[in-house]
Amino acid sequence: MYKMKLAVQLYTLREFLQTPEDIRETFQKVKAIGYDAVQVSGVGMVDEEKAAVIKQAAKDNDLAICATHVSFKELQENLDWVIEFHKQWGCSYVGVGSMPAEYRDKEGYSRFAKEASEIGRKLKEHGLYFIYHNHSFEFEKFEGKTGMDILFEESDPESFYFELDTYWVQAGGANPVDWINKVKGRMQVVHFKDMGVDKEHKPMITEVGEGNLNWPAIIQACEDTNVIWAAVEQDVCLRDPFESVEMSLRYLQGQGF
Repeated sequence: MYKMKLAVQLYTLREFLQTPEDIRETFQKVKAIGYDAVQVSGVGMVDEEKAAVIKQAAKDNDLAICATHVSFKELQENLDWVIEFHKQWGCSYVGVGSMPAEYRDKEGYSRFAKEASEIGRKLKEHGLYFIYHNHSFEFEKFEGKTGMDILFEESDPESFYFELDTYWVQAGGANPVDWINKVKGRMQVVHFKDMGVDKEHKPMITEVGEGNLNWPAIIQACEDTNVIWAAVEQDVCLRDPFESVEMSLRYLQGQGF
């Protein structure tokens, strides 16, 4: 049995999170499927009312909130509120799902690394962690270094943590296992997302276990580097998204979770 804990990334179920009643019903379904935790994403801006609804829905269904995704702009402009609602939820990991487009050049990566590190230091004063979720664009090279290399090398290792997405690392031409090992000590939340090919032989996101990523090696690398949470995510589902997240869970249970 692995020490790592599983969660479902609610971005997968974003179509079912539009109203307070949607949120309550979705949390019930997630618990019934067998998950004990969620990552809150895809719910739009969180105001006081929405924060209360999510807190109560998690409590009513005995679901932990392991992490979130918020916009970088919100962290820059409304950090006190971000800290407050994470505290309300008992959630330690404040995630940014993607950096704004204006940072996506060589100088921009350096600037983002410094600005995010400063925000991370402020979060850490409150017992929270800044985590950055990659896509494939971070693997573009600039004079021999990828954007991810720049983020890794120029950010503060004490305040800038990673939330690697296994699909997007692979889509960027890198090896998920290599990167999991590279960020050892700087990643406590990972995204489990599988890659297969469609009928036109183009890459596609699949349920975990339905694609071709090396899950035994990925899982072992996460265990070896002391990752705490593995959040299952599927950006696009070819079937009912609740069925997809259940398929992923059953596969991972078969792998020892």
